[in-house]
Amino acid sequence: RPIHPVYPIARQTAWRPQLPCDLVHTNEATHRVIRENLHRSPIAPGQIEAAGPRYCPSIEEKIVRFAHKTSHQFFLEPEGWATGEVYVQGCFTGLPYDVQYELLRTIPALAEVEIMRPGYAIEYDYVLPHQLTPTLQARHLHGLFLAGQINGTSGYEEAAAQGLYAGANAALWVRDEPPLFLGRDQAYLGVMIDDLITKEITEPYRLMTSRAEYRLLLRQDNADLRLAPVAFRAGLISRERYEAVETKRRAIAEEIARLERTTLHPSEALNAFLQHLGLEPLSAPVSARQFLRRPGATYEVIRQFAPPPHPLAQEVIEQVTLETQYEGYIAKQQRQIERAHRLEHRPIPDDLDYAAVVGLRNEARERLMKHRPRTVGQASRIQGVNPADISVLLIHLERGRRATSEEDDETAPLG
Repeated sequence: RPIHPVYPIARQTAWRPQLPCDLVHTNEATHRVIRENLHRSPIAPGQIEAAGPRYCPSIEEKIVRFAHKTSHQFFLEPEGWATGEVYVQGCFTGLPYDVQYELLRTIPALAEVEIMRPGYAIEYDYVLPHQLTPTLQARHLHGLFLAGQINGTSGYEEAAAQGLYAGANAALWVRDEPPLFLGRDQAYLGVMIDDLITKEITEPYRLMTSRAEYRLLLRQDNADLRLAPVAFRAGLISRERYEAVETKRRAIAEEIARLERTTLHPSEALNAFLQHLGLEPLSAPVSARQFLRRPGATYEVIRQFAPPPHPLAQEVIEQVTLETQYEGYIAKQQRQIERAHRLEHRPIPDDLDYAAVVGLRNEARERLMKHRPRTVGQASRIQGVNPADISVLLIHLERGRRATSEEDDETAPLG
């Protein structure tokens, strides 16, 4: 079963049994086969000039770049429950079929291996960031939504997430409904989309936690609480699932409020239980929530000495505990988000004439005209646009707002 189910436990589908993977290593014979055939690979000699995925080098690249290593790891991953096929993770290659066959058989565990489908190298074109809108719609071809490698990404999860996002926006566009937008503080998907439309891509894009500045809030345990309302509005989940998550949200809020009102009093039984858990004894009355903030404190103490009126689901208890113990850090990140939102969501008119923005550097002007950001926040993340350019842009937007306000005052009917 997944550690953090996306929906309440009762609504989970069965968790399939996991299969073990095996680990094997290349050896000097493997490396000799590869070195002798490097001239037959389009990757090593440079026939494919585009940068490959940073964290997935081919076996040819490994042999050349890490010539001092005597072995490399191959993970043997079962393709499924009903097949004997195994995927060789770590053996990305563009070598011909006969060489692949030979190099695999130099590994003792694969001495009798048969290749079902050989590996291959690919090079693909991608759509430039400024050609995409924040909904992943082609900027100059309305109604065409793009997802996956064509947007410059690499990876199954990255492609699947874009497909979900672009597909939802395509459906909303057809129905003439408001589009789906996700911010950098709402989801890793929001981080990826924002990166794809504002940053220059020089290599296949992979989404990593380090790319998210608000990752303390983008946890796997609260994915349902963050995204169920957005998904429901976009028609991606049923009302039943949405209401299940909202029921969970209310249960969390009610239990946090109850813990604030509930007082734990020192007692012989309580302190004996704390000693059994290796915790400091209680010397004075304290609210149950304040107690839960103690280092090492667990909800089990609450369950024993200040139990809720009704049994709570484990995922509710987990959220109550996390939100209590990390409350200060979470509040600090929320304040950071609020400060960023003042700029992040400041809209930029679609028809803004950047040529008329006085004081804007030529490079910034060109970049902004090229990307056409929706908000000041997006504009600030475009390569080649610096904080001084953003200040100039804000002044221009404020002047435009005041001018519009004055015009409205002049045309308003006299009372």
